[in-house]
Amino acid sequence: MPSKITAPMLREMKRKGEKISMITAYDAAFARLADEAGVDAILVGDSLGNVMLGYHTTLPVSMEAMVHHTRAVASSPRRALIISDMPFGSYQASPEDAVRAAVELVKAGAEVVKLEGPYHEAIRAITRAGIPVFGHVGMTPQSVNLFGGHKVQGRNGRGQPVIEAAKTVDEAGAIGMVLELVPRALACEITRSVGCATIGIGAGPECDGQVLVMHDMLGLGEGDFKHSKFYAKLGEQVVAAFKQYSDEVKSGAFPDAEHSFEDRP
Repeated sequence: MPSKITAPMLREMKRKGEKISMITAYDAAFARLADEAGVDAILVGDSLGNVMLGYHTTLPVSMEAMVHHTRAVASSPRRALIISDMPFGSYQASPEDAVRAAVELVKAGAEVVKLEGPYHEAIRAITRAGIPVFGHVGMTPQSVNLFGGHKVQGRNGRGQPVIEAAKTVDEAGAIGMVLELVPRALACEITRSVGCATIGIGAGPECDGQVLVMHDMLGLGEGDFKHSKFYAKLGEQVVAAFKQYSDEVKSGAFPDAEHSFEDRP
């Protein structure tokens, strides 16, 4: 096991057929646990808007929020590669805006930045600045209003725009890309046709790796999504623990002598 996963290693892992594991994290505690588990990459996703801040979409997430959570996550891991999302509005207007935003995230501790869509000029400009870039095609959450909701992209013979977007991202110099909510066969075709690593979420097992939102796979969220899997149901355990604590406080069972301090002579 390498002491540190770096951006160039992702292409090498793809070449060797080694699957890449990625998970989201938004604070130091869970980032440390993901790192200890041997996860290859930690994504500080703008999904924090949904699972941490309670927004209905990722659109309200600010640059300040991404910097704040990136700094927290980066304070902990030693092996995992730290990837941070560029929030909506931080890169769409111009390559210059994109570079400024990417630099800010790197200064907060990101080792790679991720943006959505075929913004080839922004990807090239950020890469020229010495910062590795991850792309994101298929269902891009920052375009949720354009798509009319979170919907699978590329179905019913409409896969060509997704393929073209993926090739644009690859040719612009991205080290990898997320393929979100696209049919399995389409994701397989893209994975075979691009040189960079593909990380699927709802895109089938032929991708070079997979990513899940931490809250979804740990049972900490409110949804049960087809593309995700419960590896634990911590939400139920947390509710049970909170209830037991509340009941013990109300009954006087906590704190007891074991959890209290006495005067010493």
